[in-house]
Amino acid sequence: MKRLAVLLVLLASIGATAQKNDGPRMRRGSKMDLTAEQMATLQTKHMTLALDLSQAQQDKMYKLNLEQAEFRKERWEEMQALKESDERPKLSADEKFEKENARLERQIAFQGKVKDILNEEQFETWKKMRMQGKEKGMHGKKKMQERGRRR
Repeated sequence: MKRLAVLLVLLASIGATAQKNDGPRMRRGSKMDLTAEQMATLQTKHMTLALDLSQAQQDKMYKLNLEQAEFRKERWEEMQALKESDERPKLSADEKFEKENARLERQIAFQGKVKDILNEEQFETWKKMRMQGKEKGMHGKKKMQERGRRR
């Protein structure tokens, strides 16, 4: 009887520890709880620390970051509404192209504005920081794809 009880406890503990673990969740949702002004302020302060921005540069970057944050917040709210309504439209190849093209155009415009604000050394540092973030994102994307294949 003791052995049966030990065996049941052992099986229950193995079952509990073997449950699926998705790892850390994406933190973007918690950032979206912030207002656009708060996101822009935090982003500007991060940039000030990393790039040693002057006060004039900080003011210009804040305005730019605020535009970006408002756009991201608006898009996030649209996506949340679509997610809740379960009406995600299937995009055609042309629509996907237009959407991606518009995104890249916004990025190019943003980069041009940043280049006007920062000096050459700061701009190069900013680009390196951005590329590091994208590499991390790609690494996470690769991990998610691998996790999907194992199922």
